[in-house]
This record gives sequence, structure tokens and C-alpha cells, in this order.
Amino acid sequence: MADRNAFIEQIKAGYTFKGDSIILGAPVLENETLTGNYIKAPLKTFNRHGLIAGATGTGKTKTMQGIAESLSQKGVSCLLMDIKGDLSGLAAPAAPNPKIDERYQKLGLTWKSLQFPVEFLTLSDEKGVRLRATVSEFGPVLFSKILELNDTQQGVVSLVFKYCDDNKLPLLDLKDFKKTLQYLTNEGKDEIKNEYGAISTASVSTIIRKVIEIEQQGAEKFFGEKSFEVEDLMGVDENGFGKLNVIRLVDIQDKPKLFSTFMLSLLAEVYSTFPEVGDPDAPHLVIFIDEAHLVFNNASKVLLNQIETIIKLIRSKGVGVFFVTQSPEDVPSSVLAQLGMKVQHAFRVFTANDRKALKLIAENYPLSEFYKTDELLTQLGIGEAAITVLNEKGVPTPLAHTLLISPASRMDILTPSEIDGVVSGSKLTNKYNEEIDRESASEMLSKKIEEHTTAASDDKDSGKSDKKEKEEPGMLEQAVNSTTGRQIMRTVTRELTRGLLGVLGVGLTRRKKSGWF
Repeated sequence: MADRNAFIEQIKAGYTFKGDSIILGAPVLENETLTGNYIKAPLKTFNRHGLIAGATGTGKTKTMQGIAESLSQKGVSCLLMDIKGDLSGLAAPAAPNPKIDERYQKLGLTWKSLQFPVEFLTLSDEKGVRLRATVSEFGPVLFSKILELNDTQQGVVSLVFKYCDDNKLPLLDLKDFKKTLQYLTNEGKDEIKNEYGAISTASVSTIIRKVIEIEQQGAEKFFGEKSFEVEDLMGVDENGFGKLNVIRLVDIQDKPKLFSTFMLSLLAEVYSTFPEVGDPDAPHLVIFIDEAHLVFNNASKVLLNQIETIIKLIRSKGVGVFFVTQSPEDVPSSVLAQLGMKVQHAFRVFTANDRKALKLIAENYPLSEFYKTDELLTQLGIGEAAITVLNEKGVPTPLAHTLLISPASRMDILTPSEIDGVVSGSKLTNKYNEEIDRESASEMLSKKIEEHTTAASDDKDSGKSDKKEKEEPGMLEQAVNSTTGRQIMRTVTRELTRGLLGVLGVGLTRRKKSGWF
């Protein structure tokens, strides 16, 4: 029998903070909710990142929704990845429910129905404000890492970026990148040889295949203009509630490369744009990544290292990142070590591997004299979690079995007409949803090729006129001229075909088989 009073004293000492905080729920000991005692998280440490984990159906998404609501009420903006389509209800107030009343009676709190300022964003054909970025904004290093290129291939990408910079060729979308690469391999190879060096056709073929791979996952809709400005993620409404930006990703689950590409670019853009603030009293932005395994499962080692680096550094910008997934094992240990808040819903054990995983997960939590952690994690009910957070000094708080608060907004999804209303009422829709296709590298290089071909054709015609004034050549000379003429025509035809079809020019090189091709 646990000492109830000693446990309450531990909770009060561990979860009382000087600065502002949000309530996560009430502690539970031996199946009794200790009404009037609260498990809190200080706003000051939300930039130390967090984890929300648990089996399917245990309440992870609603926990994410509840935490985002609490942050919004404190004036903190959030960005939420909505993989399953469950978060649109943030834009509408919840309907009263007897189960909510029962829960809040146990918590000793008063529940109030609320709706929040929501902005729907999209990477694809879902309804919402379009998210885009240009290829040049990625830069050669990040773009190469997304394509998973080796050092030699990364050098080719750097050459493409350098050539476009030097020649004032806007590198906006994947079409621009492929066209420039094709041009430098064929028509422009002599132009760049002295200043930049020659390009291996084998490297170019590999790069093109990698670009096609992300194109097949919809990346052509992401690369382009108008670029989304991350400052537009911030803001408060007339009630002082922070903006909740929901990225609708229900059609992205089978496109992990696009998702991880977007996530890395977003984190990099936030890091490069936001000012250094150290450890502010409240975060400026909190990002929730649902179904986080989609980011990590298909990521290369280089990409994982990049994510780990950004996670370490981005907290000084006042930005917190929360990973939401079924098991902490979905998150690499190097990233998991950076996560200060841990909210663990029930863990289901069905196999021997599950039992091993349970033991490792339990060891991630502070030792407790009141719980057997491995047993607790398998016995948690829906809407309950084992929680530890960082206090204001960065020290983990005692482990607490917690009955969590319920969301104040709708726990169901919005109807299509309701979503249309939110999207049409957004000021950002007009700003970003017009597709811009201004003259860029692809069009400029096509024009350059056309001018070169026309000039070559004019020179050829001029040569023919001069020859008419001369005496008839001999049979051998006729044969030579005939062969040369045919070769010129074949060359011109091939170059025109490459100009029209883009990728075909480098595709003529024998391609090695790869995993996806």
C-alpha cells in the first residue's frame, strides 16, 4: 500500500513552478484520481521538445489536441501535422458530453467548450493554404541530402546551383533543376569545362533518377512559387489565442520521402528565419509531428543526422518539437535523448519483442517508489498516460500516472463545407494559392538552346550558298560533305529532342538498375 500523503507531497513539490504553466491532468495512485492535485508542464521548457507515444486507440491524438489548445490559450502558436485527418475539429467548439463531465469531476476542474483560430495548410491536393518552397531556397547541401547523394553527386548539384547563381538563372522548381543539369551535360558542357569542370554522365543519371523518385511522391507540387513564409505561422486572434496551423496530410502516408523532405525543409527554414532567444519564458512556436515514424523509417543516416542537429539547435530559437508515435522506439535514440517531456499512453504487449521493448521504455522514466513502471505502462486506460516533464531548472519531474484533460474543441472532424468556410475565410489563401510560373532557368535555357540551334542552321545555309558559286566538287568530296551534313542534322535533331523532353538527354546514357527503377 503506497503512502498516499507522501505521494501527494512529491507531486506538489515536483509539479509546482514559479513561471506560467499548463495543466495536463490529475495524478492517479492505485486507481484513485487525486482530485485537486495537478500534473503541469512549465511553458519555459516547451522548447526542450517532447514525445507523445502509445498504442493505437489510447488517446495520443486527443492528448496532442489538448496540449495544443492549452498552449493556444497562453498565446503560443502551434503547427500540427494531421496525418489521419483527426485535428480539423480544433476549429469548432465541442458538444457537451456526459463522459467529459465525469472526467472533469474527477479532475476537479470546470470544462468549457471552445473553438480556436485554425489555419489549414496543405502540401498536396487537400483543401488549405498551399505550402511551397523553391529549389534554390533549399541550397545544394540540403537538396543533396534529401536526394541521398554521395559526395561526387553532391558536387554536381553544387555546380548546378553555382552556375545558376553566376548566370542569374532562377532555380525555382524541379523542372528548372533537371533542365539545367541536362543543359550542362550536353549543350553547355564546353561552356563550363574550363571554369567549373566536366560533369560525369553517370552521376547525372543517378541524380535524375533520384529527382524522379521524389517527383513520383508529389514533390513537384511542393517545389515552386510562391514560397511560404514561416512567419505566417505566428499570430494571435482577438481573444489572445495563439494560431493553430493544421497541415492536412491524409494523402501523404504513402509518400514518406515527400513528408520527410518537407519536415526537414520546414525545420531548417524555421531555424534560419527565427531570431536567437535562448530560453524564453514561453515558446514562440511548438511543432507536433504525428505518425513520426514516417519521418524516420525511410530516412538515410545523413538525413537523420541533419534532423538530430536541427532538433538540438532549434530550441534556442524558442521552438519546441513534439513527436507523436506508437512507440518511443520509432524515434532514433539520438533524437529521443533530446526530448524533455514524455507522455506515454498504454503500451500493448503481444510478443517477446514487445516485452523487451517495454523494459527499455520503462527505463526511460525516472525511478519511482510508487509505481512499477513496466506494469503501469500496460495497465493505463484510454485518456491516461505516464508523464514526466522538465521543471524550470531542466530537471525531470517525478513519474506520474495521469488522468488527462479533455479537448475543449470538437473531437470529431469538420464537414467538407465547414473546412471550405475556414479555408475561404483565410487571408493566407489569397496570398499563397495562386500558382506562379514565371520565367526561370528552364525557360531561359530552352531559349538559349533555340538561339544556338537557329544560329547553327543559318551558318549552314550560308555555307550552302557559297558552295553554289564554286565548281562542282569531286566524288570523294561529295561523299565527305554528304556524311558531314547527315551528322550535323543528327546532332541538331538530337539536341532539339533533348530540349523538348528534358530528362531524355541524360536518359540516353545506359542506366544502372536501382531499387525503385
